[in-house]
Amino acid sequence: MATREEHTLNRPCEAIVIPYGSKSELPKGTVVRVMQRLGGSLTVAADFGGLYRIDPENFDALGLERPPAEASAAASDRPLEERVWDELRTCFDPEIPVNIVELGLVYDCALEAAGQDGRQNVRIKMTLTAPGCGMGDVLADDVRTKLERLPEVDRAEVELVFDPPWNQNMMSDAARLQLGFY
Repeated sequence: MATREEHTLNRPCEAIVIPYGSKSELPKGTVVRVMQRLGGSLTVAADFGGLYRIDPENFDALGLERPPAEASAAASDRPLEERVWDELRTCFDPEIPVNIVELGLVYDCALEAAGQDGRQNVRIKMTLTAPGCGMGDVLADDVRTKLERLPEVDRAEVELVFDPPWNQNMMSDAARLQLGFY
């Protein structure tokens, strides 16, 4: 069985409680095991139980360096819509190691002119794997933040919708294969 990366917090650390989406502070000395390292954040299991998301600004509490800023979509001459979809593929549910696009959570992506400077507004309609998931606001904020890093994007709006309800058939074949559904 594969071993998980383990760290002892060297200071109190702000974290988001999974699946509730509420902020909490993990005390100094807490032992955490990294369960998932995707989309720029960590999903960790604490020694006393529970799953938590730790964002890059708190990686130093684990003795880790903050990852360098990604320059992927920003430095490209590809169409903006393609780069928007690339950014969406860097957003992950903290409990599932598949991006939100492959999970089938993004229902719509629309670009609209924001003004005369050529910048665009991006409107995203997305859902969650479960309507009651407390991580919805966290995921929506990730999407908004990442899209607004693109130089041509003036504003990104993310609307959480639940119609149609998400189901496993909305996942790509690659996602089903990765999660062992084949």
